[in-house]
Amino acid sequence: MPTEKLTFEGHAGDMLAARLDLPNGPHLATALFAHCFTCSKDITAARRIAARLASMGIAVLRFDFTGLGHSKGEFENTSFTSNVDDLMAAYHALDARGMPPALVIGHSLGGAAVLKAVPLMDHVKAVVTIGAPFDPAHVTHNFAHAIPEIINKGVAEVSLGGRPFRIGKGFVEDISQSELTASIAKLGAALLVLHAPLDATVGIDNAAAIFMAAKHPKSFVTLDDADHLISRAADAEYAADVIAVWAKRYLKLDTPAHTAEVPEGVLRVTEADADGFLQDVQSGPHHALADEPVKFGGTNKGLSPYGFVAAGLGACTSMTIRMYARRKGWPLTGVSVDITHAKEHAADAADPGAKVDHFDRVVHLEGDLTEEQRTRLLEIADKCPVHRTLERSSTVKTVLA
Repeated sequence: MPTEKLTFEGHAGDMLAARLDLPNGPHLATALFAHCFTCSKDITAARRIAARLASMGIAVLRFDFTGLGHSKGEFENTSFTSNVDDLMAAYHALDARGMPPALVIGHSLGGAAVLKAVPLMDHVKAVVTIGAPFDPAHVTHNFAHAIPEIINKGVAEVSLGGRPFRIGKGFVEDISQSELTASIAKLGAALLVLHAPLDATVGIDNAAAIFMAAKHPKSFVTLDDADHLISRAADAEYAADVIAVWAKRYLKLDTPAHTAEVPEGVLRVTEADADGFLQDVQSGPHHALADEPVKFGGTNKGLSPYGFVAAGLGACTSMTIRMYARRKGWPLTGVSVDITHAKEHAADAADPGAKVDHFDRVVHLEGDLTEEQRTRLLEIADKCPVHRTLERSSTVKTVLA
């Protein structure tokens, strides 16, 4: 997934930092992502969602609001209204590049800003909120103890997520007057509400209020026991998958998911989580996940690399047996193949420490078959193409793209 760093002018003229995650192949649509309160464009949820959408041919712009992350400006001078204005600036920056976003995603307060801004965005067809508050002023509970000082002195330093931030009086006054009901009612786009029932930062009742205020088409999906920041890789991956599948319906992509960036005849493996080993595996319209077990540093979200090799052998064996039985007209009603893999010392190798890969294969046949037919089908198992490939020497040529 190629990523382009770029900047654009925010609401007050400060330069805002952004990343534009691009598909490797045809660009089918564009999405805009707004991060949570005092977060940044690089949080786990944003990165994972951007990667999944890019694999579908959807470019994703994620940016830092004024005074946050790598963006310029003073955070203490910002407000909810300025966040909305920054979001509109991002929209116009994409539009100026000929990439007006059709999908807008907002996390937490970023979700509230999205709900406020989208009625002003002409090209948006789908909107997603993640853990968003129905009342933007809900965010002030994070620093309620400091509000008297903020009002009296005009600004106060508070600790949010273990980091110091200066909150200005303008922010408190502006957000207390912000209201979303009218904006939600006139979104003019399909809405997906994602929220965790156990979200201790923004309660699930906020999701219910947003959902009830919106007009159809609208959908609600629970994030189960995810935390507010969607900090666990598994939760971020789930949210990304849900958004990707849901968005296809409303963006009406011309190319099926996962085919946009992979040329015909090519199987592509793309790193999905730089902190672990999770991989997106794409081949034509087909998508799978590869990973390592937890004990080896993975998240166990997909088959291991050797698991895929064993799967290829098992699938090819079953198909070959079925093909032969079908041609013969034999009463084979079911086939399953158990594969186990191990590395064993090579008894006849020149190197005493050399090991070879050993696959054990147990074939289960169902149906009213004679012993002769069963014996013949077992012989046919050894003729499957993948079996022959594994028994022969192979060559692998590797070059840099």
